[in-house]
Amino acid sequence: MSALTFDKSELGNLEYSLQREMLATDRKGGYMSTTIVCCNTRKYHGLMVAPIDASDEAHVLLSSLDETIIQHDQSFNLALHRYRGVYEPRGHKYITDFKYTPTPTITYRVGGVILRKELLWIHKRTQLMIRYTLVDAHSETTLRLRPFFAFRNKHALSKANMEANGRSYPIQNGVKCKLYEGYPWLYLQTNKPDAEFVAAPDWYYDFEYPEEIKRGYDGYEDLLTTGYFEMPIKKGESVIFSASTDEMATGETINQIYEASIARRTHKIDFKSCLHHSARQFVVRRPGGRTEMIAGYPWYGTIGRDTLISLPGIVLEQNYKEDCIEVLDTMVRNMKDGDFAASASAWVAADAPLWFFWTLQNLEKHLSAKEIWERYGEAMKSILEAYKRGFGDKVKLHDNGLIWAAAYGESLTWMDTKVDGEPVAQRAGYAVEIEALWYNAVSYTLALARKMKDKAFVEAWSEIPAKTKESFISKFWLEEGYLADYVNDYETNDFRRSNMLVACALDYTMLDEMQIMDVLSVVRQHLVTPRGIRSLSPRNPFYQPSYAEDQRSEDLASHNGAIWVWPLMFYVKACYAIAGERFLPEAEDILAAFDEEIQTACIGSVSECFEGDPPFKAHGCLSQATSVGGLLYISSLNEQYKKKLSVAKAKATKAAKAAKAESVAEEPKKKCCKKSACKAEEPKAQEVEAAPKRKCVRKKK
Repeated sequence: MSALTFDKSELGNLEYSLQREMLATDRKGGYMSTTIVCCNTRKYHGLMVAPIDASDEAHVLLSSLDETIIQHDQSFNLALHRYRGVYEPRGHKYITDFKYTPTPTITYRVGGVILRKELLWIHKRTQLMIRYTLVDAHSETTLRLRPFFAFRNKHALSKANMEANGRSYPIQNGVKCKLYEGYPWLYLQTNKPDAEFVAAPDWYYDFEYPEEIKRGYDGYEDLLTTGYFEMPIKKGESVIFSASTDEMATGETINQIYEASIARRTHKIDFKSCLHHSARQFVVRRPGGRTEMIAGYPWYGTIGRDTLISLPGIVLEQNYKEDCIEVLDTMVRNMKDGDFAASASAWVAADAPLWFFWTLQNLEKHLSAKEIWERYGEAMKSILEAYKRGFGDKVKLHDNGLIWAAAYGESLTWMDTKVDGEPVAQRAGYAVEIEALWYNAVSYTLALARKMKDKAFVEAWSEIPAKTKESFISKFWLEEGYLADYVNDYETNDFRRSNMLVACALDYTMLDEMQIMDVLSVVRQHLVTPRGIRSLSPRNPFYQPSYAEDQRSEDLASHNGAIWVWPLMFYVKACYAIAGERFLPEAEDILAAFDEEIQTACIGSVSECFEGDPPFKAHGCLSQATSVGGLLYISSLNEQYKKKLSVAKAKATKAAKAAKAESVAEEPKKKCCKKSACKAEEPKAQEVEAAPKRKCVRKKK
C-alpha cells in the first residue's frame, strides 16, 4: 500500500477528491466526517457530530469551519462549499497536500503563505481540535475562522428559522453557543488570548449535498454562523481551535490536551494498521457503563446481529478480550426471557441471538471453557429455551429440529432490506444459515455442558442435534451439489447465495467433507470476487450487478447481486478446513485485493458492500463493522496457519537432520594412518580380512 497521501493534482480534481472521505471518532458515539478537501457532500458530514442525550442518536452540531488568510488587506478563503449548482468559495485550489496519518492533515499554499491544518478528535471527550501552523509567510498575516452551525439530528436537515439563537456568549478565550433548547452548550475557544471574536450572526442558504440528492433525498440545508474569530499569526506559530461540549479552563490546557492526544495517535502505515485503527472506532462506551458497537459510519447506530458477527474480528483479533466481554455483558444485562433487546431480538432478527454462540466460540480462544460457562452458560441455555418456546408464530423450533422464521411483509434474516414496503429477499420458512447457526449453538452448548457436568441440560437436549442434522440434509441438500437457500411448505429455493457458506464453516457443521468441497466449488464458480462474496449468482435472472445512485436501486441490488465482505471469512475458514496450510497463499491474496480499497471511498476503512461486477464500485455505509471485522478475522486465520506452517517446516527440518545424523552413524568407520598426505584407500568391509595391510605411501623426510 502506498502512503495515505494525496497531492495537488488529485486534490484539485473534485471528481476525484469529493469521492474520498475521512472519518475520526471520539469512542463515545461522536464522529467527524467530511471529504478530504473538507467539502461536505452528505447530510451526515460534519466536523462535530455527537450524541446529546441518552437516546444515543448523533446530532450535527458544528457543520464546518471556514478558514481565511488575510495579508495586505486581501483575504483568501480556503474553504470549499457546494451551493445550488456552484462551488463557492473554491479553496481547494490552494490545497497542496493531504495526509491521513497520524491525524488528517491538509496543507494550503496562497502565494508565499503556507498553512498547515491538523484535525484531531479527542478520544473519550466530545471535543474537536484543529491546529493551524503558519509554516511560511513573508508579511504580517491574520487568520480568520468562521464556524457554521446546524444543531440538528444527523438524519435531518437544518432550515433557516426564527427560533434559532444566533447569539454568542463570551467565555475565557472564546464564546459559547446553543442554537436551540435541549442541546448542550458548544464551547468555541482558542489557545490565543489575543484572538478576537466578532459577533455577526447570519444564515447562509442552500448548502447542497449531492450524495443525498443522488439517493433521492432532500439535499439542501441552511446553516447559521454567529460570527468569526480573528487573530494574528506569525511564521512558525501554531493556533489551536477547540470546539467542545466542555469548557476549557485556559489556553495552556488546550495546548496540553492537544499534545497529549496527538502523541497517543498510532501511525497508519499499511493495510493492517489501517484496519486496526478503523476497528477501534466501532467500539463505543456509553453513559451508564454500556459498551456497544456502531454497525457503520456515518448513518448506522447499534445493530445486534452486526455486533455479534463483527466482534471476533473487531476486538479479539487485536486481543482486546475485555472489550468483547464488556459488549457481551451489556447485551446480556438487557436480556429478557431468553431474548436480547432491540435489534438483537429474535422478534426482529431471527438469527441474531444465535450469533451470540459464534462470538463465544471465538472468545473461548482467550478464556477457558469454564470461564465461558460460568459467565454466559445461563444466557446460552435461556436463549435455546426461548427458541424452543417460540417467539409467537414468527420464530419457533419445529418438531423436526429446524427453526421456522416467517412473518408476512417482514424479512427476519440478515437480508432484511425493504423496497416499497416489501422485503427484497423475504426467505420465509427454514433459512439455511439460521439452521446452521441453530445446530452450532445447540452442539456447542451441549459440549460445554458435558465438560461442566450439567447433566440435566445434556439429558434434555442431547437428541436435538441429530434430529436437526437429519432434517437439514433431507431438506437442503440439492442434487446439483450445494445447499438450498431456504425451504418452506411450497418451495425449495435453489438460488445460489452466500448464505450457505455459514453452514460450511461453523465449528459444528452438519456437512461432511465432500459436501463442503462441493459447496465451495459452486461458491468459487458463481459468487467469489476480489471484493467479497456476491449475494446472488450472476446466472440468476434476478441478478442485479450494478445500480443507479438512488436509494431504491441500491436497495433492490443489495441482496440480489451486491457483494458483501463478511461472508468471505466463512469462505476462507471453510477452505482452510479442507486444504489446511496449502490455502495460505490464496488467503493472503484475498486480503491483498483490498489494499487499494482503503484509499478509495473512506480513507483507511472498508465500505459496506460493492457492485457485483467490475470495477466493483463501493456502496452503502462508508465504514462498516462487518466488513472490517471480516477482513481482520481472515487476517487472524492467516496468522494461525502461518504459525502452523512454520511449526511444520521446523519439524520437517528437525526430522531431516535427525535422519541424516542416523544415516551417518550407521556408515562403517574408515581406517587411516591419519596422515594428511596419505593416499591409501580404505578397503571395502568384506575385503578387510583377506587383503594385506597397506602401508602409507608418505615418505619420511
